[in-house]
Amino acid sequence: MLFVKLLNFSNSKSMKFNPLTTTILTHTPRLISHTPSFSSLPLSPSSLPNALLIDKLLFRLKQNDFSSLRTHLLHSNSTLTLTLIPQLLQKCQNYPLLLPNLIQTIASTSPNPSIIATLIHFLVQSKKLPEAQSLLLRIIRKSGVSHVEVIDSLISTSSSNLNSNQNVVVFDLLIRTYVQARKLREGSEAFQLLRKRGFCVSINACNALLGAIVKVGWVDLAWKVYEDFVKSGNIVNVYTLNIMVNALCKDGKLDNVGVYLSEMEEKGVYADLVTYNTLVNAYCRRGLVSEAFGLVDCMAGKGLKPGLFTYNALINGLCKEGSYERAKRVLDEMLGVGLCPNAATFNPMLVESCRKEDVWEAERVFNEMLQRGVVPDLISFSSIVGVFSRNGELGRALAYFEKMKGVGLVPDTVIYTILINGYCRNDDVSGALKMRNEMVERGCVMDVVTYNTLLNGLCRGKMLDDADELFKEMVERGVFPDFYTLTTLIHGYCKDGNMTKALSLFETMTLRSLKPDVVTYNTLMDGFCKVGEMEKAKELWYDMISREIFPSYISFSILINGFCSLGLVSEAFRLWDEMKEKGIKPTLVTCNTIIKGYLRAGNLSKANDFLNTMISEGVPPDCITYNTLINSFVKEENFDRAFFLINNMEERGLLPNLVTYNAILGGFSRHGRMQEAEMVLHKMIDKGINPDKSTYTSLINGYVSKDNMKEAFRVHDEMLQRGFVPDDKF
Repeated sequence: MLFVKLLNFSNSKSMKFNPLTTTILTHTPRLISHTPSFSSLPLSPSSLPNALLIDKLLFRLKQNDFSSLRTHLLHSNSTLTLTLIPQLLQKCQNYPLLLPNLIQTIASTSPNPSIIATLIHFLVQSKKLPEAQSLLLRIIRKSGVSHVEVIDSLISTSSSNLNSNQNVVVFDLLIRTYVQARKLREGSEAFQLLRKRGFCVSINACNALLGAIVKVGWVDLAWKVYEDFVKSGNIVNVYTLNIMVNALCKDGKLDNVGVYLSEMEEKGVYADLVTYNTLVNAYCRRGLVSEAFGLVDCMAGKGLKPGLFTYNALINGLCKEGSYERAKRVLDEMLGVGLCPNAATFNPMLVESCRKEDVWEAERVFNEMLQRGVVPDLISFSSIVGVFSRNGELGRALAYFEKMKGVGLVPDTVIYTILINGYCRNDDVSGALKMRNEMVERGCVMDVVTYNTLLNGLCRGKMLDDADELFKEMVERGVFPDFYTLTTLIHGYCKDGNMTKALSLFETMTLRSLKPDVVTYNTLMDGFCKVGEMEKAKELWYDMISREIFPSYISFSILINGFCSLGLVSEAFRLWDEMKEKGIKPTLVTCNTIIKGYLRAGNLSKANDFLNTMISEGVPPDCITYNTLINSFVKEENFDRAFFLINNMEERGLLPNLVTYNAILGGFSRHGRMQEAEMVLHKMIDKGINPDKSTYTSLINGYVSKDNMKEAFRVHDEMLQRGFVPDDKF
């Protein structure tokens, strides 16, 4: 202790020359020569008193030596460290450049949450809130540390006055940090625990928590936090009111808003412009546009003027309910009161125009945006690019795409997918793939919609090998195929007749728990019917029913067509009867299919009788129905019945077409009845129906069969004059 006293004495500013000092120093040579230097003193907590240890640590820190501090933190007991750290921090306040490294060393070395809590309190006291929040973020993200431990640590190192200003700031900062870290559940539990422990949390921190909870849709939790805060006697403000009104709107409880506002008015908190805007937007989103306009009238009565957000909500609501013209009038009113529109003003009108595929109106709205100085955003450009792309004007879509890049907007996955779809619609798969490559080069990630769009284009182009490679790439990149992916591929392979591959994909679909729908089954059944595998088609039919997926009229038509194609009309009629029992009205296509089925089975009489059946079922025949029967009667040389059907056809308002006349003319020509054939030719020309190559070929063959080469060459020359190239053989 004598050494310490001497050091303190020698460092005193008031010390003057004293003979006694000289005597002491002269007569204690051993003491001075055997005492170690200050920098070499041991750092063991047991060997040094606190004050000397702190001085020793501070001395080494000033030498930029942080290893001693780390050693101390790792080997000292927690109680001693918690005693020393505050004192060391206080000492370091005089060294602002040293303080950040000191805090970083302690925070990164010590595993004790209470030590971190001490640092947080110190930083808050020093008004270094960003640094304090950084440490709070570290502690709440630390694995294995619960919100209870965090709060216990902060409480144990807090001021003895529960609701001191420093404590309020620390705990407010804690709640805000939970919000910013998106740990809302833990933040809510921390908030409620602090309330139970008697610590005050400000209304601002409460509002931050409530706002974040409502934003993610946890409305019930928001009300729980709100009620806990209010029951504790805390005073809420208009920000709280607006958050909770938004909660009621999100929960669809618009009828409860009035009661809540009345309760808040009793507390002296009144609705403002934000409140009304929230309600107007909620009503418009739910299609209650009339009620929204009623609220706007109420605003005027309270001295609140509708703003840009109000008008944008009304325009959006009107466009969604289809009141486009009224939306335009609201826009005019908005401009009339001097408000400047933004992209959100015009986008609903632009989106609605594009939804109706009104290209002219969409472009008009887009140009008006530009004329009024409004910079279109990604939604604006995606809409206009999409409408041109879908309507076959890919060149104009690409021009707008270049404009978008020209104004500095970065294309996203959505707009690239729209353009890829445009190329695919134009059957330009290579163009679609180039656009995909540009998309990837720009750092856009292909999502399942992009892959599905490309797969659809490849399948439509019968590029199934490429589609298979793209599907493999999709899986390898971790993009999970959805229902549409597999249905698209199944459809492509069915069209190609590769039913083995199609069935394999169908099994993949069921293994991935992607429930096939009636369209999937229809695609597979149609594929098997077209390759003549009716047993497989029937298996799928029964599998579909077993899954409680009910056949549509298309399902029946596919199987009926399959049976009729093989001449199995009795099987087709069994399905016909089942379809009628289920209340599914037969379609014209189904009826025409059955007529063809009878004809394939060689039963013209029943095919003719079925004409009356379909009429009695309320399915009016078309030209295809009549032409199919007329052609069959002509082949059997029953011209009387054929002409009867033509008359019947005309009575129903159906005019004979080229197919009808060619059937009759061809029949006469095959039987050498060239005079009647010529009469049919003149009649069809008189009716404004121009003969085609088939017409002239039938006439030439007819004259050749009668050895009338003169007429055959006359028809041949007329054929050439009309621009038809005859066959080499006739």
